[in-house]
Amino acid sequence: MSLDAPPPDPVPPRLELRGIGLRFGAVQALADIAFQVRPGEILALLGDSGCGKSTLLRAIAGLEQPETGTIRLDGTLLSEDGRGVPPEARGVGLMFQDYALFPHLTVAENVRFGLHGKSLQGRSAAEARALVQARLEQVGLADRAKSYPGTLSGGESQRVALARALAPGPRVLLLDEPFSNLDRRTRDRVRDDTLAVLRASGATTLLVTHDPEEALGFADRIALMRRGRIVQVGTGSDLYCRPATRFAARFFGDLVEIDGTCRSGTVATPFGQVPAPGLAEGAAVTLCLRPEAIRLGAAGASLRAVVRARRFLGAAALLSLSADGLPEPLHLPVPADDPREPGDAVGLSLDPDRGFIFANEMD
Repeated sequence: MSLDAPPPDPVPPRLELRGIGLRFGAVQALADIAFQVRPGEILALLGDSGCGKSTLLRAIAGLEQPETGTIRLDGTLLSEDGRGVPPEARGVGLMFQDYALFPHLTVAENVRFGLHGKSLQGRSAAEARALVQARLEQVGLADRAKSYPGTLSGGESQRVALARALAPGPRVLLLDEPFSNLDRRTRDRVRDDTLAVLRASGATTLLVTHDPEEALGFADRIALMRRGRIVQVGTGSDLYCRPATRFAARFFGDLVEIDGTCRSGTVATPFGQVPAPGLAEGAAVTLCLRPEAIRLGAAGASLRAVVRARRFLGAAALLSLSADGLPEPLHLPVPADDPREPGDAVGLSLDPDRGFIFANEMD
C-alpha cells in the first residue's frame, strides 16, 4: 500500500451508491448520486419537493431502475447501468408516506404481511406469530394486535407500518416522509418513539424529509439534495456550521445576506472588514450571517441600529431592527425578559466565525 494512501474504512458500508443517474423524458431526476451508509447509521435525504429524494429511495428499493451507476448492499450488487435485482430479493424495507395498511386486516395481520419469502423460510406458524408479537411489543402496540386500522390514531398507524417494515429484518429500512401526515404535537412524540425503536433495533435507515429540523434531530448524517444532485453530505453540524454553498446555508434557517467585493483578502461590510480567504481579488461575493452571528449590545458598538418592532413568542421575543448600511430589516431573537422596546437604539457587532462568504456564482 502506498504511504500516501488513506487508511481503509474499518467498517465496510452497508449501502453504497456510485454515479446513480435517472431521467424521466427530458427531466434529469437523478444525476451522479454517490454516498455510503454505514451499518446502523441513520441518513436523512433532505431537500425541497421535487428534488429527487423519493425517486432515489425508490431506486434503492428497486421500484425505479437507474440508467447509470451502481447500488451495492453489503457488497452485493443490486443495480448496475439499467439492470437490477427485483425489489422482493433486495433485503430492503420500505415504509410509505401513507402507511398503506390494509383496512380489512387486523394490526397483527398487517404486520405479518410484511413477512414474505426468505423471512418465512424455516419458520413455523407459531414462530411467525411470535415474531409479529415481538415487533408489536417493540413499537408499544402489543395490546392492539387484534384491532383494525380504522380504530387507530395516526401515530398508532405509523407505528404499525414501522413494525411491518421491520418484521422481516431488512438490511436497510427506507422511510419516505413518515411523519408528514401527523399534527405537530403527535409528530414530535412519534418521531422520538420511532428513533428509539430504530436505535434499539440497530436498523440501517434512510429517511426522506423536507424538514431541516427533523433531519438535524433524527439523523446521524444528512445528504442535502437539489435538482436531482447531492449538494453536501455530512453531520448536522457540518451542514449548519460549514455549508458548502449558499443554497446549503439558506436551507437551514434565515440568513442576513450582504453583497460585497473581495479586496486584498477581505470584504467591506457595515460591520467592518471581514476576512475572505481563498477568494479571488475583485470577486463579487455574499456574506451570509445567521442571526446568532450578530450580537446585540449597547449603542456605540460597531454598527448602530434602532428597534422598530417587538413580537412576543412565549419563551423568547423577536426584535425587528433597522441598521445603518443594511437595506433589509434584521430579525433577531432575544430572551422574553430582554428590556429593549421599539425606538431604543442598540449596537450590533459580528462574530466572524459564524459567517459564511460565497462567491456569487457558487449557489
